[in-house]
Amino acid sequence: MATQRKHLVKDFNPYITCYICKGYLIKPTTVTECLHTFCKTCIVQHFEDSNDCPRCGNQVHETNPLEMLRLDNTLEEIIFKLVPGLREHEVSKVDKSKADEEGDENQDDKDYHRSDPQIAICLDCLRNHGQSGDNVVKGLMKKFIRCSTRVTVGTIKKFLSLKLKLPSSYEFCCLELFSLASLLSGWHFVSVLPDGIAVSTKN
Repeated sequence: MATQRKHLVKDFNPYITCYICKGYLIKPTTVTECLHTFCKTCIVQHFEDSNDCPRCGNQVHETNPLEMLRLDNTLEEIIFKLVPGLREHEVSKVDKSKADEEGDENQDDKDYHRSDPQIAICLDCLRNHGQSGDNVVKGLMKKFIRCSTRVTVGTIKKFLSLKLKLPSSYEFCCLELFSLASLLSGWHFVSVLPDGIAVSTKN
């Protein structure tokens, strides 16, 4: 009885490695014109600069060689079975790539305000007396603030209310903002205002 010969993975290397990168075929993609197979990424990058097959030199297509590519899912499964750990390695690479992309997106969200147009405005106290004539709030230590042009006057009022630590008995509606002697509505955007805003409290 004849004994069966055991084959090593390297015996199949000519059939499961990429001619371009010399590594195992990842997402094996066949050129239908000449039936040569390469990694999908490798052959797509090659066709960015050439219309010829990198192995045999034959022209694949006059204008769009990408039309002549076909994925070989069967060969991919064979390679994964022949090479231990290759599937897991590729899955890990994909997961890491997705995590990096999500991290970049989150970073973009955090840095969004940096690309938003900014404006510097000066907040000055115009009137600061309650019914008893005493000062209701203390003046701001820093009169200048920098904010987005999309910020509304209403948001500035909320900021001042927190920054000045207004007492709970002091109604928020008593805080008014003026620009060039005009009372500002809460829906005004600071982008349409001059640089100076006066803060007033009602008696």
